[in-house]
Amino acid sequence: MAGYILLEGYGEFGGALAEAEGRAIELAGGPDISVSIIPTAAFPDHNYQRISNAGVRWFHGLGVTQVQALPLIDKVSAEDPALANIISHSRLVHLTDGTVENLMNILENSACWRAILAAYLAGAVIVGSGAGAMGLCQYYYDSRAKIVMSGLGLLSNVCLLTKRNTLVGKATAQPTVELPADVEVIDIDERTGLLDDGDAGKKCGWHVYGQGAVTIYRHGEPTVYKPHSSFTEILLECGL
Repeated sequence: MAGYILLEGYGEFGGALAEAEGRAIELAGGPDISVSIIPTAAFPDHNYQRISNAGVRWFHGLGVTQVQALPLIDKVSAEDPALANIISHSRLVHLTDGTVENLMNILENSACWRAILAAYLAGAVIVGSGAGAMGLCQYYYDSRAKIVMSGLGLLSNVCLLTKRNTLVGKATAQPTVELPADVEVIDIDERTGLLDDGDAGKKCGWHVYGQGAVTIYRHGEPTVYKPHSSFTEILLECGL
């Protein structure tokens, strides 16, 4: 049975996300689970070591005893069978923030990405923070090229933002680029999480955790979901 997806805005490994991460740990099986931190998005700006260390401390602080940051930082390591094996047997996989372009260039179509999918299909919780969350969706916005690109596609029909007004205009709330009609633009505030642990089922029932809100744009019109609210999205892919 497939696992769960937790999408987070900027500000990973911080106190406001403790509730969301704690719930993710619970869904994954409790504090004795194995957690793998994937710092791919933070490379090659050499920030991955700091983020990796922060992630290990964070999960230890939440009571997890088996947590490791994996050196998945280039295309060679993305094909490493030893790393892929560790990932496929993890119960929670956390893709860190950084740049989504780095994540895609390294992870797309790799052995380690297939291992993440295998872990998810076996029941693991897949967490993406910032760029990690953007890359998990079918689409992401390349702010440098100012175009929409294809992501890893774990969550279909979604273009995710993790910083308000990066893609959506302030005045009209209309996307500034063309997207397919069935794609939802989802904006997650800083230190805020969106987890599919609702009653409607995986990829269908969603809860908002953390300090901020989640905004969903349908045909350019925003609907805001505040912390501890829940909703069901008919346009999001439901279940596997």
